[in-house]
Amino acid sequence: MGATGAVGRVVLDVLPTRDTHWDGIRLAAGDEDVGTVRSIGGVEVTVEALTPEFFDGVDVAIFDIPPTIAREWVELAASRGVVAIDNSTVFRTDPDVPLVVPEVNPWKVAERPRNIVANPGATVMTMIDALAVLHAGWELTSLVVTTLQAASGLGRAGISRLHDELDVVHGDRELGTRPGDVRRLIEHELGESVFPAPLALNVVPFVGHHVGGGWTSEEVKVREETRKILDLPDLPVSATCLRVPVVSSHSVSVHATFARKVRVAEARQALVEAPAVVVLDDPDEPEFPTPNDVVGADPRFAGRIRQAPDAPTTLDLFISGDNLRKGAALNMVQTAELIAAELHPG
Repeated sequence: MGATGAVGRVVLDVLPTRDTHWDGIRLAAGDEDVGTVRSIGGVEVTVEALTPEFFDGVDVAIFDIPPTIAREWVELAASRGVVAIDNSTVFRTDPDVPLVVPEVNPWKVAERPRNIVANPGATVMTMIDALAVLHAGWELTSLVVTTLQAASGLGRAGISRLHDELDVVHGDRELGTRPGDVRRLIEHELGESVFPAPLALNVVPFVGHHVGGGWTSEEVKVREETRKILDLPDLPVSATCLRVPVVSSHSVSVHATFARKVRVAEARQALVEAPAVVVLDDPDEPEFPTPNDVVGADPRFAGRIRQAPDAPTTLDLFISGDNLRKGAALNMVQTAELIAAELHPG
């Protein structure tokens, strides 16, 4: 569901790469895309309208649709015996809905009394594998993060708006040298935006909407989802979420504190051995991850691993990962595979 959106398209790219044999795949999307044809590993599938009957004979349904309609359709699918995997924010904090990352807490997928499994937000997905590895070794006690989130976090609308803004500012080398000149030009040429401020030639320190106390909804999501996945309900987490002029791939600057002393070399080795993390960390080269270099890849990439001399229980590191791929699409497909193996052993 949502097969033609930014995440849905990546799901269709991911499916043929998995060693999984589904009996069949059905696609649904908005009215404007009904009747169009999508190719999945060389097999053409026609996009259907989303109706209750769409779920007949379906075992597992992957949803990437707006939160405003997600609850209705996810609960309807679940009521018809379908295991629903939802990528919206609607069910992530529901105590009766597991929030699953297959590399971190795969057993949670079986604990689904409502027949619904939630997919974490892409921002948390960027860092959670690395945090889980470090927590297992040294026991995480507090976390401070700054996120640098790509335009694709707002789907096709975010990607299009960034490109439109880049077209507007292209070629004028005086832009950005006078107060408000970028904002005036972009707002004059393009009008209302999906972002709260111009993104081209800029950084926007506000992602989501205000939920009180100066915090945004995205910052609260980072705190609550991290706590739930790691099963640390009282973990102190402070997040500052920024939107940056990157098309795809989120990054996170992490400052983590642990209960025990941690050595940089040991932490680096633990991350090297993690199945879903790639370490790019050589300050002499210099070698480090950037969102532009990791887009399209499945793992999360960690680097800039370091420690302040007077803080033996803390680590600082930088992590980048494709927010549409493992940050959303791949994680849902992996979760669907766990469910399929449970429903049809062998």
